[in-house]
Amino acid sequence: MADYNPLATVAHGHSLAEAIVDTVREPLIVLDRDLRVIAASRSFYSTFGEEPGTTEGRMLFDLGDGQWNIPALRIVLEDIIPKHRTVEAYEVEHEFPTLGRRVMLLNARRVLDETGSDSALLLAIEDVTERRDAEREKDELFQQKEVLLQEMHHRVANSLQIIASILLLKARTVQSEEIRLHLQDAHQRVMSVATVQQQLQASGLKESIEIGPYLSKLCDSLAKSMVGERRPLSITVQSSSGRAVSSEAVSLGLIVTELLINALKHAFSSGEEGEILVSYEAQASGWRLSVSDNGSGAKEEGDEPPHIGLGTSIVEALAQQLNATVQKTSGPQGTTVTIAASGITPSTG
Repeated sequence: MADYNPLATVAHGHSLAEAIVDTVREPLIVLDRDLRVIAASRSFYSTFGEEPGTTEGRMLFDLGDGQWNIPALRIVLEDIIPKHRTVEAYEVEHEFPTLGRRVMLLNARRVLDETGSDSALLLAIEDVTERRDAEREKDELFQQKEVLLQEMHHRVANSLQIIASILLLKARTVQSEEIRLHLQDAHQRVMSVATVQQQLQASGLKESIEIGPYLSKLCDSLAKSMVGERRPLSITVQSSSGRAVSSEAVSLGLIVTELLINALKHAFSSGEEGEILVSYEAQASGWRLSVSDNGSGAKEEGDEPPHIGLGTSIVEALAQQLNATVQKTSGPQGTTVTIAASGITPSTG
């Protein structure tokens, strides 16, 4: 049996450690307890333009004419590492004379010998400059998108206000009562679209919108503009949790607006007290939206069948876009219109 040679074992271990360091893909430096470079990986030399002959045995902060004398790096090596054995993903940004601005993630670990004393310090450097630049560019593009969307909302709101003002002005000047009523009806619907658009803008232009708060703000705004203090009517919203993308929220908002307009027009006689309840429920199996009133209802003349107005046609068209069904029930206690759909759109959560 061959004699055990401890010196040969140590030499082999040292060679093995150097081989491991040299094959690591990310820049890696091995420092002694005085922060002198013991060894560095090949990727360190190629990434930062250093040479082994001018690197090994020198203080880290003296490398490259002092370009590694980085304050944030000193904090890691002189303040943090003595108190903690490891440091992970410590971000440092530095302007190198030869490389320009670099953003680096530092990972450091103390290596202890058999006595528990520090024998070496491993410092791994991950260059994340391109990643951070891409993230910064993405953030800037997102901000530009937000600005453009805000500008679009602003222009749409102004255009709707102009159209509504023209319709109202025309309604006041025409001689025909029938034309006046049509113009007033068109004015009211333009204002309802403006209200929906305003509430979507107030929601922050998110990809998905929480339906409950959205409908509450929408109905509050509609109540102030359509009911005010002149009529003893109230509008109440009850909603479970649920979200929808903007296009679906627009359809839901317009449906609620049309049903409120119909209820305010036809459900209550002049001076009658009453309440309109807007209810929204969302579950995994589907969602349900209903608008109920406790009014006495419109009085039909003679035996004429009820007229299907523009509001009803709009509600049915919007419900079809949402793959939903419309059901209307009327009785002595009032009228309820329910729009329901199966599936997960709008989503719960």
